[in-house]
Amino acid sequence: MQRIESDIQTSGDAFRANRDSMLALVARVRELEARTHQASAASKPRFERRGQLLPRERLALLLDAGKPFLELSTLAGYGLDTPDPDKSVPGCGVICGIGYVSGVRCVINASDSGIDAGAMQPMGLPKVLRAQELALENKLPYVQLIESAGANLLQYRVEHFVHGGNIFRNLARLSAAGLPVLAVVHGSSTAGGAYITGLSDYIIMVRNNARAFLAGPPLLKAATGEIATEEELGGGEMHTTVSGLGDYLAEDDRDAIRLARDVMARLDWNRDLPPPPAVANPARAVRPPRYSGEELLGIMPTDPKRPVDMREVLLRVVDDSDFLEFKPGYGPATVCAHAAIDGHPVGIITNNGPIDPAGATKATHFIQACCQARIPLLYLNNITGFLVGRSVEEAGIIKHGSKMIQAVSNATVPQITLYCGASFGAGNYGMCGQGFHPRFCFSWPNAKTAVMGGEQAAQTMAIVAEAAMKRKGQAVDQARLDGMRQQIIDTFESQMSAFATSARLLDDGVIDPRDTRAVLSFVLATCREAALRQPQPMQFAVARP
Repeated sequence: MQRIESDIQTSGDAFRANRDSMLALVARVRELEARTHQASAASKPRFERRGQLLPRERLALLLDAGKPFLELSTLAGYGLDTPDPDKSVPGCGVICGIGYVSGVRCVINASDSGIDAGAMQPMGLPKVLRAQELALENKLPYVQLIESAGANLLQYRVEHFVHGGNIFRNLARLSAAGLPVLAVVHGSSTAGGAYITGLSDYIIMVRNNARAFLAGPPLLKAATGEIATEEELGGGEMHTTVSGLGDYLAEDDRDAIRLARDVMARLDWNRDLPPPPAVANPARAVRPPRYSGEELLGIMPTDPKRPVDMREVLLRVVDDSDFLEFKPGYGPATVCAHAAIDGHPVGIITNNGPIDPAGATKATHFIQACCQARIPLLYLNNITGFLVGRSVEEAGIIKHGSKMIQAVSNATVPQITLYCGASFGAGNYGMCGQGFHPRFCFSWPNAKTAVMGGEQAAQTMAIVAEAAMKRKGQAVDQARLDGMRQQIIDTFESQMSAFATSARLLDDGVIDPRDTRAVLSFVLATCREAALRQPQPMQFAVARP
């Protein structure tokens, strides 16, 4: 079969302009992540006085050296914690990700207690809930490194308190699903947060630093008049010798991490997994793309209205730059293709224009066929929406688009979404936006998500407002219309960037385009392992003695 060759002119002015713009956006992501790391590291003297490691130092010891760690939602809360974005510290005081502990792929949730003592920030709740959802969906053990001041009462909202119960419910569901929950208590785990410890299957507590109690000394004295020290109420030694809450008493943070790795190693968690295909059958060795992933920086235009051939992205992501396009002559603006990424078969759907009736019908067929063959689906969003107009309405765009949305909603294979450019209107729904619960969802830093473009929204509202003025017999107030247009544009522009959407947990993180193949390989392997695992479900979670 004839190979598809790239038409990108990497020496051209447009490519260089796109590349420079993308590099600037990637640098902005890295600067924000570094801001969070620096804010936490500034607490190092305080941690050293207590004989403790910083949260990211604990995490580095927990994870297998040289193995990948996919950190999630690093921009969570950005710009939402303060009106000044230059002072905003993203991440919400919690580090979440997927990595390897003693050879076992795990979801990890570590309190970033170097920032506000690890107090839970508003967007920290959905960030933790998303990490727990990923553990449940992908049948992964859940490891918690706990040291948190609890909820930030200065930002108290009753809905956060009520929805916070989902964290505890999910811990019980993880255990009952046969997915081990392991907790290392480095510091405070108090009040309602004590149940984060209590609902774990294996609990390691650090001597002299771990604290777990429902009411601390001040509240206890106020409520009952009883006087007790923190150590007497909830220290690690008491809980591992008297209450039975703790299972292992560690001498310090390093010893606690050693114990956590030892516990995970003894679970024999990988017993059901065969070797990867390329290891079991060397004839299936993976061939990398024939085009450099570095070139992904210059493919996407800065203006989402400018056309781009998304096949150029495929050529730089899939194995051997080899893919088989499905029904290429029918609904050609909707591109469907079979390919492999690091040896993992995948069905890819992407966009070279709006989705028309034929494109929607083709995508529906392709999704259902991939489900039949048990092939995961990858959606590369570059979509301005479904095509509109009299002719497409007569051709049944609503019913055909509905069929595509039904297929996305009910697909029986893992679905992975990557926002590469625009993701506008109902196109976001048809292309498995976050509202359709893809297994994983990531964004490139140039991505934009909205119900429509800002200028389009402004023009639409201006037409409606002008018609209303005329119906009422009023003179058209052009200055008022212009002001309204600009206000709508500003509102849309402030919310559609990848930085704004990722801050609101509308994806699992913003990635460098050059990391696309590595990230997709990692999550596809995660999905493959989930399909092969056979955890032992139980009626109830593991109860402590």
